[in-house]
Amino acid sequence: MDIISSLIILVLSVIAHEVAHGYAANSLGDPTARLAGRLTLNPLPHIDLMGSIILPALLVFSNSPIFFGWAKPVPYNPYNLSNQRWGEVLVAIAGSATNLLLAIVFGLIVRFGSDIGLSGGALAIAATISFVNLFLGLFNLIPFPPLDGFTALRAALPWHLSAKLRQLEHTIHAAGLLSLILFLLIFSYIFAGPFFTFARWVFEMLVG
Repeated sequence: MDIISSLIILVLSVIAHEVAHGYAANSLGDPTARLAGRLTLNPLPHIDLMGSIILPALLVFSNSPIFFGWAKPVPYNPYNLSNQRWGEVLVAIAGSATNLLLAIVFGLIVRFGSDIGLSGGALAIAATISFVNLFLGLFNLIPFPPLDGFTALRAALPWHLSAKLRQLEHTIHAAGLLSLILFLLIFSYIFAGPFFTFARWVFEMLVG
């Protein structure tokens, strides 16, 4: 796979992640994302200059082991959700669940593609889609704000514990881009190796 193709796959996978949040919220009673025109795979409404273009391009062109990026967050109002206890959890994990489902589907295409006559180029594209989505799905489950794993954990905990995590979330959000850069640096130098090894192991289990 060439670099441009990998970048396109990464951006589209990030967009699919965000659209899944919107669909989950809409199905649970909150139409905010739908009314904002965000329930579409058209990239234009979702593109974030830093998260969808600059950062993914830097990671791909530098051969980074991290596949990371983000689209504009899909707007939603948790108070509209029909299930106030678990609705926010379901919306939070919908993005990662979509990435992991795509990883499984395209991983199985790689696993059995040669049996149905797919070319090497098609298998290479399927493998890249599978691995990028697997990485994104697992990465976003890390319980650190603003990743989905943190939101799901906060929403699932009892109120008094959830309130403390919400305070932590506000503190980290107040630091803005600095907190994200710090997290990525810590992850890159300490956790990226084991995480990449685990993701690679899961990927090899999928594709055989």
